[in-house]
Amino acid sequence: MKLYNKFILVILCTVLFYALFLILSDLTKVSEEFSTIKLEYIPVIVLLAPASWLVLFTRWNLLLKNSNINIPWHESLKINLSGYALSVTPGKVGELLKSHFMKTKFQIPQKNVMPIVLIEQFYTFLGLSIVGIIGIWYFQLGTYVVFGSLSILALTFCVLSSTRIFNKFFFLSNKIPFVTKYTNSMSDSYHIIKNSLKKKIFFYSSLLSITFWLIESLLVYFIVLSFNIDTLEFAQIVSIYVTSIIFGLVSFLPLGIGVVEGSLASFFTLQGLDISLSVPLVIIIRIFTRWYGVSIGLIALKMVGGFTLKENSNP
Repeated sequence: MKLYNKFILVILCTVLFYALFLILSDLTKVSEEFSTIKLEYIPVIVLLAPASWLVLFTRWNLLLKNSNINIPWHESLKINLSGYALSVTPGKVGELLKSHFMKTKFQIPQKNVMPIVLIEQFYTFLGLSIVGIIGIWYFQLGTYVVFGSLSILALTFCVLSSTRIFNKFFFLSNKIPFVTKYTNSMSDSYHIIKNSLKKKIFFYSSLLSITFWLIESLLVYFIVLSFNIDTLEFAQIVSIYVTSIIFGLVSFLPLGIGVVEGSLASFFTLQGLDISLSVPLVIIIRIFTRWYGVSIGLIALKMVGGFTLKENSNP
């Protein structure tokens, strides 16, 4: 099955899920809530998302340059944006294909790029967990989830920092069919991972990751305000949102579909919002925080020739 067909399948499943999500709610009340959205917030919301992408693009370039990889910024931007579309794969493993684009367009060995894609995920999770600390006093479940994720990150850091543990980890990873194509060469470029965790690069990459999640949390906050909700504080929304995203990440489902929406709607309901308000609120949040980026990523993926890849493409 071609990559394009896989995207169509994921998008169709998502549309069906959202339709079911709405049908199980009170459609009349939900439609009323949609009609009351304050449109003056839309321009701010639309601009905040690209601002967050710019932060991740800066981090991507920083990690590339740290490994002495230099390509034209506009090509780097397209490859980076394509990752948003590739994130619809389970566990976001599809983002490893960014290394394929770097090889075909710039003859950069995949083993030099795949560790960077891996370390990006580490920093993304790290930034998410640190930002989640902001609102742990407002949402008790968030406290357990955030500190649980920080524990996982500490363990991950140990794996990435130790050559012996790292090699054992990737030996086990070779049992996963899709990942095997990439991990074989990644074990030969472990030094790139270690260089990406040194003090200076660790500080700036972590700071950029935190900035990304703060901007995205602010985006969610403005969406909440656009629904005329003024009973939730920013820190409270941050904790609710971060907790839902972490649930989605650990589920390994494409973009955490179903898990993020369900948990987010439930958490908003627990905070006193009616389910007829929570459902459209969650759908709008997901459209602007994920599907907006996926749509731009699909365009970038087309530009870098990603749709011509087949499942049996060689790394």
